[in-house]
Amino acid sequence: MRDLLRLGVAATVAGVLLVLPGPPGLPPAAQRVAALFAACLVLWVTEAVPIAVTALAAVVLQPLLGVAPLPAAATNFISPVFFFVLAMFVIAQAFTHTGLDRRFACWLLAKAHGSTHRAVLLFMVGTAAMSTVISDVPCCAVFMAVALGLFDKMGLTPGRSNFARAVMIGIPVASLIGGVGTPAGSSINILGLSFIEQYGHVRVPFVHWMAIGLPMVVLLVPLAAAVILRCYPPEHDRIEGIDFAAELAHMGRLRPNEGRTLALVGVMLTLWIASSWQRDIDVVVVAVLGAAAMFLPGMGIFSSWKQAERGTAWDALLMIGSVTSLGAVSASSGLAGWLVQGALGGMDTWPTWAVLATVSSFIVVVHLLVPVNPAIIAAMVPPIALLATSTGQNPALYGLPVVFTASCAFLLPLDAVPLVTYGKGYYRMFDMLRPGAIISVAWVVLMTALLLVIGPLLDLL
Repeated sequence: MRDLLRLGVAATVAGVLLVLPGPPGLPPAAQRVAALFAACLVLWVTEAVPIAVTALAAVVLQPLLGVAPLPAAATNFISPVFFFVLAMFVIAQAFTHTGLDRRFACWLLAKAHGSTHRAVLLFMVGTAAMSTVISDVPCCAVFMAVALGLFDKMGLTPGRSNFARAVMIGIPVASLIGGVGTPAGSSINILGLSFIEQYGHVRVPFVHWMAIGLPMVVLLVPLAAAVILRCYPPEHDRIEGIDFAAELAHMGRLRPNEGRTLALVGVMLTLWIASSWQRDIDVVVVAVLGAAAMFLPGMGIFSSWKQAERGTAWDALLMIGSVTSLGAVSASSGLAGWLVQGALGGMDTWPTWAVLATVSSFIVVVHLLVPVNPAIIAAMVPPIALLATSTGQNPALYGLPVVFTASCAFLLPLDAVPLVTYGKGYYRMFDMLRPGAIISVAWVVLMTALLLVIGPLLDLL
């Protein structure tokens, strides 16, 4: 009965948006996309039907609503992001299958000295540090594999442990925060910088980005850990009965398959880092080929696909495809552009600090409607750059908050990064909202303050 009520709420929300007259300037197709997206959000939040079912329905409803033909909707569904995340699930499973996750968990958590609170912080610090130089999704997937090994040893049940909930929310949050440390931390960083240069005709040097990004990481990670622990305090203060240092010593030296896994991942990491400067290197191709190489004879990592797919969250993958498809149709229908014009119009007379704070806040909220970071960058940076030019400001000053805050996807697990851990079932969709909202507010305040303080040193002001 409760699920029927939730379905009714989703249908009512969609019906109201479809029937009521649209706001001025909103194309009819964009209004229908908004109705579809709103219904999907209600269903994903309430889980009235399985997540995968809603994801598939979101694709087949696009031609029925006349917003996109089925071939286009399906093509957007099977995007490079889909294959990238699938490959990273395989790579993360390799850490579990070979025992590397158990080894790394012991090394990491030995430094926590049995404290669950310190363990959450260490997971987040380690994830953020790695994410400053490699893509967010693989970083999140690797640390998730480490966490799952620990949860299995502790006998934690998905959905019932606050410690597991804090870790599985903290890992993607830290991965997204760490991704803004350097331009190499995320592919959307490079995309955003190219848009600023194309539409604003200014170039942001690598070290100038780091002058803002690294302070963001250093200040936000411990703050985010404190917020998550306050919202979801672990049910136990200590990780009892596990001597991680002794267990690490008992494991001995790396086994050959562990060494080959690390070597292969090391090559992939090197190529991912190089792709930040060499655009001929495709991140998705590297990820898929790296995952495929783990099945080669003599590698000793996987002997069958069944071994690898155990770590694949297919419902999360289907949801990733769905939000990618919806994000693409939001951009093509004019919905994303209308949101920018409606929300940011009239800002040319505002003080600089108000513009920076408003732009960052808007990007945080728009993730709920367009949870596809490249689409956000493509829709938001050009008009923001033009707005800055019309007011006599450096386009990079207004463009950087858009690019940075495209990674601030903490309100709901709709972005590809939090979806990596969400699919494991250790937290529900709504669990992310409370800590995510607090961290997002801190993000906006810190982003604005850093640009105002450091901006003059970088010739942004």
